[in-house]
Amino acid sequence: MSKLINKVAVITGGNSGIGFGIAEAFKSEGATGTIVGRNPQTLENAIAQLGNDFIAINADVTNLVDLESVFKETAAKFGKLDILVANAGAGTTGTVAEVSETDYDKTMDLNLKSVYFTVQKALPYMNDGASIILIGSNAAHRAYPSFGLYGAAKAAVIFLAKSFSNDLLARKIRVNVITPGTTDTPAFDKFVPAEHIEAVKAQFAGVMPIGRIGQPSDIGKTAVFLASEDSSFMLGAEIVVDGGMTYLAK
Repeated sequence: MSKLINKVAVITGGNSGIGFGIAEAFKSEGATGTIVGRNPQTLENAIAQLGNDFIAINADVTNLVDLESVFKETAAKFGKLDILVANAGAGTTGTVAEVSETDYDKTMDLNLKSVYFTVQKALPYMNDGASIILIGSNAAHRAYPSFGLYGAAKAAVIFLAKSFSNDLLARKIRVNVITPGTTDTPAFDKFVPAEHIEAVKAQFAGVMPIGRIGQPSDIGKTAVFLASEDSSFMLGAEIVVDGGMTYLAK
């Protein structure tokens, strides 16, 4: 298990959910690096599981000063950066009649602006030939009720993989995007009462062509592929990992 031996990664939102699943998969393939999050408790729990090869940085990815500090600290600790996963984000709900300007700005800051500037602030510290992985959402392809703004932000992220790759051709830095579907993460806790979570998960599984919801490890395995030389001929590409929802669900 050595596809990422001697590779240094930064994973934003790496303290839980999909981001932590990616961090675990990277560790299993030999990578070291940094996980970034805003919750001290989940950062502590994540590092306890990842071990000494990773460090945790408490930072807000919507704050450009924080972002600069993340990459400076990573470079000081590990000396280089080979892999960047811009994963931090959150689903926000509301119809066009309900979303306020404040909610709009928060959603776009977290799900789009932060991705743009995470990549920008990382570039001075990245090796030529590095891999950047963005995280989209199948809400960019399917108009789920009340997820229109979130889906629009993620559609823009999917486009950024193309434009960033074009911008970075001279440095041979590849940028690709993973588009997950419904995944078993703590995000359920934010939208569903605890007593209904399992029933809601079962309901989602029932409409997914593959018959189950995703696991963070599903996204982690795909991220390993994009971070490694196995995907050296891919750039500006989107890999949809959503159990068939985008292309097969009715």
